[in-house]
Amino acid sequence: MDGIIPLFKERGMTSHDCVNQLRKILHTKKIGHSGTLDPNVDGVLPICIGRATKVVEYLMESGKKYEGELYIGQATTTQDLDGDVIETKPLNKPFSDEEIITAMKSLTGTITQIPPMYSAIKVNGRKLYEYARAGETVKRPTRLISVTKFELISTSFDEKSHSQRVRFAVECGKGTYIRTLVVDLAKQLGFPGVMSDLTRTQSGGFELGQTMKLAEIKVAVEQNTIDQKLFPLDYALAKFPVVELSDELWQAVQHGIWLTFDEVASQKPVVALRANDQIKALYQRNEERQCYKPLRMFSIE
Repeated sequence: MDGIIPLFKERGMTSHDCVNQLRKILHTKKIGHSGTLDPNVDGVLPICIGRATKVVEYLMESGKKYEGELYIGQATTTQDLDGDVIETKPLNKPFSDEEIITAMKSLTGTITQIPPMYSAIKVNGRKLYEYARAGETVKRPTRLISVTKFELISTSFDEKSHSQRVRFAVECGKGTYIRTLVVDLAKQLGFPGVMSDLTRTQSGGFELGQTMKLAEIKVAVEQNTIDQKLFPLDYALAKFPVVELSDELWQAVQHGIWLTFDEVASQKPVVALRANDQIKALYQRNEERQCYKPLRMFSIE
């Protein structure tokens, strides 16, 4: 079985839990996911099966979209509702839409982010959450992330708790911690904040409307219709220009032969080679050798 399933990851499960369950449902071990989702987050989680595991990195390079909520007035150890409260600060009045939008703009573009302590980023061979659980502190490395969109959807102010909820939409590149982004938004406004809700609405080119839940996948397997639900690995390679191979060139590519510029007839740095209606390989342009050479092989059949 080879292909991609856009899974709807439900809340209360880790991404690893999803992979383990799918191995049992699909009766195969060769499964991988593209981009971890925290247990309290739901949404799109593309799952690669069989030969499609070779395209995980290309799915991860695709941008992601989220919708969620920031709660202003409280902070936790984990930057979401799973952690312990470490700070509270009541608001005397709500922030205006204009104030929130201005703060969002300052967190849009290529920005520097410090990953949260409760994350899987490794420092000195240990994951940050291992330090956090042991009550240890460690200097966290800064990283550049890309936020192409950070927009306000709606706000609401609670006069009893003197807190404000901010619904938002985000489009970003890989490696972005949304909970850190929205906590930084609250800090820009001078208050503690916590991510109180999050759904990933797009990942790897897949949207919510294309996803399947674990229970639906199980039914498809029982009804022998699962093959109809799989997306080909080509789906993850849509950004690369396609070069159709003749039978002769396909025979050569199967043996790892480099191709001339004339044979590829493209100016692009990377091209997808297709034969028998399937992308078989990615080839990379080499100016020094005046040719295209193999970058990644997906099939030699």
